[in-house]
Amino acid sequence: MNFSEQTLARFAQEVAKYPADQKQSAVMACLAIVQHEHGHVSPEAEEGIAQVLGMPPIAVHEVTSFYNMYNQQPVGKFKLNVCTNLPCQLRHGQAALDHLCHTLGVEPYGTTADGRITVQPSECLGACADAPVLLVNDRQMLSFMTGPRLDELIDTLKKA
Repeated sequence: MNFSEQTLARFAQEVAKYPADQKQSAVMACLAIVQHEHGHVSPEAEEGIAQVLGMPPIAVHEVTSFYNMYNQQPVGKFKLNVCTNLPCQLRHGQAALDHLCHTLGVEPYGTTADGRITVQPSECLGACADAPVLLVNDRQMLSFMTGPRLDELIDTLKKA
């Protein structure tokens, strides 16, 4: 993938934070830059980052695929990560995921027909006492997301 000069300059700013022989340490920052610009990280972008950082493409892909915050395919304007790890499961995390999917008419990892909302399961979000929890666009944590609160969220997102 050919990155713009502006993108390459942003990569260089991140690489400069590390010793010259450890520029691969900037991989997460570079992935975040690409995702911010394109909405997701394509295999071509992974290869481009690998070239810039002098590392194997599979090493970049390992990072992309390990973390929920990197979208490997296009997602909706709103991405809802629903924690389905054990503590949330014990407090109806799977029911929250199922409720969202049923209400929106999507499967897990699916996006609504209008392209606005993507729903996906997530690993632990670190708020077990507030289960079930979900994360909106990798930024906003919402707690105690039972059916009525989920319906309210869906209504709010549809109006946004």
